[in-house]
Amino acid sequence: MDELLQQVASGLANGAIYALVALALVMIFVSTDHINFAQGEMAMFSTYLCWQLIQWGFSFWIALIVAAALSFLIGMTIERTILRPLRHASVLSIVVVFIGLLAIFHSMAGAIWSHTIKEFPSPFPKVSFAGSGYIGPHQIGMIAVTLILLSALFAFFRFTPLGLAMRAAAQNPISARLAGVRVDWMLALGWGLAAAIGAVAGVMVAPAVYLEPNMMAGILLYGFAGALVGGISSPGGAVAGGFIVGVLENLVAFIGNQIERHAGVYIIGNGEKLTVALIIVITVLTLKPSGLFGRITVRRV
Repeated sequence: MDELLQQVASGLANGAIYALVALALVMIFVSTDHINFAQGEMAMFSTYLCWQLIQWGFSFWIALIVAAALSFLIGMTIERTILRPLRHASVLSIVVVFIGLLAIFHSMAGAIWSHTIKEFPSPFPKVSFAGSGYIGPHQIGMIAVTLILLSALFAFFRFTPLGLAMRAAAQNPISARLAGVRVDWMLALGWGLAAAIGAVAGVMVAPAVYLEPNMMAGILLYGFAGALVGGISSPGGAVAGGFIVGVLENLVAFIGNQIERHAGVYIIGNGEKLTVALIIVITVLTLKPSGLFGRITVRRV
């Protein structure tokens, strides 16, 4: 039972990061109908920015805030200068642009900071407390930061005029324009927020996986799986999906290890966690493309 509880707790910590990545993906999708395949590399680049600021003497939290702000500006700049001229381009053209951005951020990070694995400091103290056998301080910190950020975003989109304008621009651009909302700028702000959220995800996960240009490749896949499970058109569903995927991948590996221990037959283990995420993606796309909490949109033509 203790091992099971430990796996669930660890899955919740991982799911917190997947939830942030899934939310960033959904924010881009609901406003542009496209998946940003460069989201992981943008988050990785932002994590390097935070690491560099820490090396220059900034405290962790100040470095995170500055890195998130820089990421916000980078996201807005990408939308205004690269994607805005392509708003009437074909889907294939947009996909190629996203893949190009992925390669650019990956190459820039390697060229500036090298491909050497770097240790990233954790801001949370290594203290012992009740229940620490199930989950560590950094994992609890990741969950806490994620919940605080998600609560702040919920309040922003629900209760502020700017947040309501961004929601309106994403859901019905034509009506939003008629109501006086500057839809183009709302889309740019959405890109900026998605980049900032990705920066927080990257910084939170870096102490666990170490800092290097490929650090977000697998996490992007898990985040994508979480977004699909919850609903690629539902921000709240994507967050729930991220936690579901985090717990589910750990439980599947745990059950596989238990089968091997008692029956001597290897079926699945920790090395196949990415395979679990891929199976989740394929299953959801096949059985329920709208996700557990998403809605099917019907458009008149």
